[in-house]
Amino acid sequence: MKAVSSNNKLILVVNPIAGGTDKTVLVEKVRTILPAKYELEIYTTTGKEDSKAIAKIVHEMKPSRILVMGGDGTIKLVAQIVNEHIPIGILPAGSANGLATDLDLPMDIEEALSVSLSDSIRCIDTLKINDQLSLHISDIGLNAELIQEFDSGKLRGHFGYALNIIPTLIKSDIPYQFKVVANGTTKYLDAVMVAFANSQKFGTGVTINPNGIIDDGYFEVLIFKNLQTLNVIKTLMGQLELDPDFVEVIKTKEVTVSTVEPVCFQIDGEYCDQMTEVHVTLVPKNICIAVR
Repeated sequence: MKAVSSNNKLILVVNPIAGGTDKTVLVEKVRTILPAKYELEIYTTTGKEDSKAIAKIVHEMKPSRILVMGGDGTIKLVAQIVNEHIPIGILPAGSANGLATDLDLPMDIEEALSVSLSDSIRCIDTLKINDQLSLHISDIGLNAELIQEFDSGKLRGHFGYALNIIPTLIKSDIPYQFKVVANGTTKYLDAVMVAFANSQKFGTGVTINPNGIIDDGYFEVLIFKNLQTLNVIKTLMGQLELDPDFVEVIKTKEVTVSTVEPVCFQIDGEYCDQMTEVHVTLVPKNICIAVR
């Protein structure tokens, strides 16, 4: 729990294209229901020098809290500016809302605003992955390959995601050859994917790391070891059981995963590129979020 400032100045950072929906109505609703005691500054992202512009507003206004209307990408944009110094209130408006899902935050805008202004604050760990911020779950391998296929396709939603599974499995190069270095131990193994989980759920709501705690000072490396097609499909559809013959879990604060050939990689549901090495370290209690 973090002490909450009595300052009533707020910044609302709005991503107008997050989730593919117009935010005008949501912004107006916030204006309408926001208690009169608050001074509100609204910044709408453009994709050009947003970090610099937000940092300038924060410096000049010195707000007690920043509200974020968007998805994980918008939260990360803000988190990289304020770190743990200013609590963040999340108004979920992205396509998946992974962090909000993990923290069990309300999706209704009125409820979300109420939580965002509350005195209940949770400071959570984040992951630093090859100098990028990760809020909940990233991975290298099959899931990232599915996300790449999904992003390039015309289907959207969970049904479209599911339809991409079988074609990707058929043409994929799985299993991949990984070298995993963590806790002073080096493992060489074949696996379908390696996930870096600071929390429990993918943005789609699928639980992949049921034992994950977002503020315990550790993260989990989940190694999906073999090509059991049925188990892979069950996992990606949210029916995961941590069978040690299928999933190996390493609890750590740092890991390096490398491959001989480039393999697809994603951070928090956003496809990045093909990588041959991923270095992950935990950053303890790096950002503070208003929670229920």
